[in-house]
Amino acid sequence: MARGGVAPSWRKPAGALGIVAWILAWIVLVASFSHWIGQLHVLAQLPIYVVTGIVWILPLGGVLRWMETGRWRRA
Repeated sequence: MARGGVAPSWRKPAGALGIVAWILAWIVLVASFSHWIGQLHVLAQLPIYVVTGIVWILPLGGVLRWMETGRWRRA
């Protein structure tokens, strides 16, 4: 048991592994379109990579909340 008599949660390591898996899957997905995206003009590529560089973060809020509280949604 951890200090204070509280057993450590399995959710944090599971969530961390899930986040790493999500990032790897997102990289593979975006990279699979790289040939098509690379044929576009640089100014057309920019918004695509900016959006895909930000969108992957959105689902992590629920995972981080679950890791801390055990609930997916706010109470």
